[in-house]
Amino acid sequence: MSSRQRVNAGAARRQAMAELVVRRGTASVAELAESFGVSVMTVHRDLDELERQGMVRKFRGGVTAQASNVFESNIAYRLTAHLAEKEAIGRHVAGLIEPGSSVMIDDSTTALAVARHLGEAAPLTVVTNFLEAIRLLAGAPGIRLMALGGEYHASHDSFLGVACVDAVEAMSTDLLVVSTSAISDSYAFHQEQEIVLVKRAMLRSASRSILAVDHSKLERVALHRVAPSTTSTSSWSTRAPLTTPCGACANATTTSRWRRCEEAVNLT
Repeated sequence: MSSRQRVNAGAARRQAMAELVVRRGTASVAELAESFGVSVMTVHRDLDELERQGMVRKFRGGVTAQASNVFESNIAYRLTAHLAEKEAIGRHVAGLIEPGSSVMIDDSTTALAVARHLGEAAPLTVVTNFLEAIRLLAGAPGIRLMALGGEYHASHDSFLGVACVDAVEAMSTDLLVVSTSAISDSYAFHQEQEIVLVKRAMLRSASRSILAVDHSKLERVALHRVAPSTTSTSSWSTRAPLTTPCGACANATTTSRWRRCEEAVNLT
């Protein structure tokens, strides 16, 4: 095998390894070595490279694609996690949006679930830094799309940095749909400071904000505080589909924010 073939084989193996970890959530080094027919040392080298790329996080004896309080999971993993809850949240939040308004959405996969239903509230002006949402909404009937620039981050599939913050601060939208990695009784949190800076700018730029999070984010903290839990109207789902807007969320104002909207029906 030539050196180029070895490089290509290694890249293909690492890609397959990342996909396996994303599907499972976690895997042990021994399992990966057996699955791919390589040595434990080769697995460690592959995982070191995947960790450098932000795809996974290593721990003693294994690897995970799941988030911790200092590590945000890669976009590839987040696109596969809690899909039923996010779809329920997306339908619910879209029902709270007034046709003809301007809506900013962040680079969260929960906000992406909302974006999939924005056509139901058209006409709308939609502002976002999330490339996946831009792809989704580009050319959608009734949607005027405005893309926020900045430095592209592949691990989030979004644009961040100073240029993005400046672009956000130049806008003023009727509504922000935002999510985050962790929520406590007092604060919303996120692991990465560049994400935090963009979310804070978005919160300042919107007249009203809806925080959309699934049950896995509740009663958790992460490295950085995004904002106090008094700065956003919230629509929360635990394990239940939210099929109609509840009064608390639909009637919340800027002076009565972060209302919890939960139903105690298990998803099936």
